[in-house]
Amino acid sequence: MSKFESKKVMPRYLAIAVLLTLVGIAIVAKAAYVMTAQKDYWKVVEKGQKADSIYNKPRRGNILSCDGQLMASSIPEYKIYVDFQPYKIRGQEPDTAKVHKLDTLWMQNIDSICIGLHRIFPERSAAEFKKRLEEGRHKVQRDGTLGARHWPVWPKRIDYNTYLEVKSLPIFSLKTGKGGFHHELTNARQRPFGSLASRTLGNLYAMKDEARNGLELAYDSVLRGETGVVEYRKVLDRNLKFTLKPTVDGADIVTTIDVGLQDLCERAVLEEMKLPDVNADMGVAILMEVATGDVKAIVNMERSLTETPEGNRVTYSEQVNRAVSYRCEPGSVFKVASFLVALDDGVVDTSYVIHTGCGIYPFHNRNMKDHNWRRGGYGDINVARSLEVSSNVGVSYVINRFYGNNPAKYVQGLYRIGIADDLEVPIPGYKKPWIRMPNTKTTNRQEYWSSTTLPWMSIGYETQIAPINTVTFYNAIANNGRMMKPRFVKAVQKDGQVIEEFPPVVLREHIAKPQTIETMQTILEHVVSQGLGRKAGSRAFKVAGKTGTAQIADEKGGYHSGVTRYWLSFAGYFPADKPKYSCIVCLRKTGMPASGGGMSGVVFHNIAEGVMSQNVRRSVEDVRDSTSIMTPDVLDGNILAAETVLDGLNIRTSGNLGEAATAKTTNALTLESGTAPWGKAARQQDGVSLTRQKVDPDVMPDVSNMGARDALFLLESMGLKVRLNGVGRVHGQSIPKGQAIVPGAVCTLQLN
Repeated sequence: MSKFESKKVMPRYLAIAVLLTLVGIAIVAKAAYVMTAQKDYWKVVEKGQKADSIYNKPRRGNILSCDGQLMASSIPEYKIYVDFQPYKIRGQEPDTAKVHKLDTLWMQNIDSICIGLHRIFPERSAAEFKKRLEEGRHKVQRDGTLGARHWPVWPKRIDYNTYLEVKSLPIFSLKTGKGGFHHELTNARQRPFGSLASRTLGNLYAMKDEARNGLELAYDSVLRGETGVVEYRKVLDRNLKFTLKPTVDGADIVTTIDVGLQDLCERAVLEEMKLPDVNADMGVAILMEVATGDVKAIVNMERSLTETPEGNRVTYSEQVNRAVSYRCEPGSVFKVASFLVALDDGVVDTSYVIHTGCGIYPFHNRNMKDHNWRRGGYGDINVARSLEVSSNVGVSYVINRFYGNNPAKYVQGLYRIGIADDLEVPIPGYKKPWIRMPNTKTTNRQEYWSSTTLPWMSIGYETQIAPINTVTFYNAIANNGRMMKPRFVKAVQKDGQVIEEFPPVVLREHIAKPQTIETMQTILEHVVSQGLGRKAGSRAFKVAGKTGTAQIADEKGGYHSGVTRYWLSFAGYFPADKPKYSCIVCLRKTGMPASGGGMSGVVFHNIAEGVMSQNVRRSVEDVRDSTSIMTPDVLDGNILAAETVLDGLNIRTSGNLGEAATAKTTNALTLESGTAPWGKAARQQDGVSLTRQKVDPDVMPDVSNMGARDALFLLESMGLKVRLNGVGRVHGQSIPKGQAIVPGAVCTLQLN
């Protein structure tokens, strides 16, 4: 073991210790210098290199129709800009060499860029683009530097394909930090079916992914998704991406709207609104499926005037969802609710006779009038007939007589049958019905119960009900008393998979006794078949419903402003014997004529027949009746061909085919053989009679009632030239029958 030589080793350790101490002192000194003298400089550098968190917006979910058709979808749109100072860092001097290089690139390529922009956006010339870009390039900023940082290349949003075209242009194809081209991404809401049910679907605020109204707002949390957060950190001159929160795209909602039925209802409402004698300023229609409460169509049309140089232009569009928010006095469609309460309470039956007199009846010193009071009224009529002819006096008389001493019982009956229920409709803006209880002590004029409140409430005044509540009530009658909640959305799905379902909701199992419902169903059928609702009916199927014509208050709540406005309605269901759909149609118009049955009822008729024609599928047996003629017309001519077809249709044939029967099997179709299959056909009660007629090749035959094909074949086989005029069967021939044939002669046949 060698001896430790401290004189040689210790100086080395000492030198190392001194060196490390000096290095440490240098590090501390440098850190102190950076923290003090260079503090401001490094703060600026930090700001330039710091990467903030970036929020990634999710894709908004789609809104689908009941059969999966796209009704609203988000499509990316871009606003494009150019930064003329891409190398400038805030608080620092820009890299002069890089800025000079970029200026050179601009000078070399600006003409190519502008020509390319003109090709993509032909609305603006290349010279206009160049002038606009040069303006941004030489714009003086507040800090005195030259060049705009966020200069718009095109003022409007563009789609993805257009964006790619612009990005392929010179300089724009460079990275943002080099060329300065950048964009702002927005998810624009597009509707493939245009304005169809637009107020029900809802809208978004422009340039924002924020819902404004409709289902967009009601299901915003489902459609919107979850915003993701990404952070970029600079590590060794590299920006590393860290996902702090993943982006979750929005889910799709499947509505109950049927695109075809929605279009049908909108067209029916618009056609009636535009008629000169109607000229309605508002039209509402709701089509509901009886069994489920599914809203298959909902229309909210309003008329507006737009000033143009040529004058005022009338337009129709959906502005507000009036079907759920327009709460007004419903008019005579409410009479059904009044009599349903009376029938269910057992105070009257359909045979109870009402003395309506001349159509004018005083209630507490105020006259109630029927619509035909000028023609003498209806006299003595029963309860059922009162609804059929919509007698104000008849309905008010019954309610006032049996509930006048206890009006609270009547109002409680209205609440019992569900006409006043809060349906909790998911569409923002819905207003629940307003039907007040008797109160004579309040100072609020709207809530005060006067002596005339009961008779006028019974016919649809002094209450406020939106159309959605009225059609839900009628839907319950059609559904044998079961009241269904209106359903607008039936499922939420993601990537084609259902993640949540919204089944039909029963609000009330029975709104009245089964016998009462059955009685009311019969009365509503009679309203259409023999009452004021005839125009809503159909010859193809039964319709049940009730008309309504109400004078409505003006904006200040009065009825005597000098201009009379009417709320015309028809509510019902079809087919009445097996109800499948319920529907309400409402029109608001000013002045006479005004008829709920004659105007709204017509729209109801058009909707009902249109819906049934789209949904009903029938076989031949379904439409066969005792008066149907199922045996086809058979033309004269080739009777063997006719027999073959009739045999295939299982239609009996009879008659004297003679030797033609042999020709059928031997295919001997020559005239000379005498067995050519020519003859006459006649329809009989039990089939078709086919009789062979021998053709003389030298004599002109009778070809009338033949088809063009058979007549042409026969005459050309006999050496004639044939000309045809018209289409159809032969009705005339230029060469009379029985005349000798001259080969090569021209015979003109008139077809019809």
